[in-house]
Amino acid sequence: MLDADNTALVIIDVQGKLAQIMDQHQALFEQLETMVKGAQILQLPILWVEQIPDKLGATIPQLQALLTSQAPIAKNTFSACGNREFLDALEATQCTSILVVGIEAHICVYQTAMDLHRAGHHVEVVTDAVSSRTKANKQLALNKMSLAGIKLTSTEMALFELQKVAQGEQFKQLISIIK
Repeated sequence: MLDADNTALVIIDVQGKLAQIMDQHQALFEQLETMVKGAQILQLPILWVEQIPDKLGATIPQLQALLTSQAPIAKNTFSACGNREFLDALEATQCTSILVVGIEAHICVYQTAMDLHRAGHHVEVVTDAVSSRTKANKQLALNKMSLAGIKLTSTEMALFELQKVAQGEQFKQLISIIK
């Protein structure tokens, strides 16, 4: 089970024009916003990476607006784990459970999740907060990650699993962001 004291959220490459051509991109953006707001309510560490931002552009404005207290980590490797700055930031969180969201499911999300899993982390991919340009590539990635032992979850499932109880101020805040 996920535990809010030991879980970090990793946001992968939700950038520029590429983000706009993802399968069901509007629904994806809504789930990403909910996931980030939920992580903030639960006080989870959030790591945010961008793939070659000078070429692919910045993270979509909806997410940038929520992440004003931090800057993205630029990378040029498909897996965020190929970036020393990301690995150092992850280590600093001391979290062993990682929720992964972003794009593209079959490339950067897949390779990052697999590397985190191989490194011994408990990895869960938030299926309604990842996408690819095609539904088939997203499904292939989810299948392959699941077969490798990576867990699959959804935005609501993860947030309520982390919350644990249906009471208190955090619970009220979570209910208000889940539509």
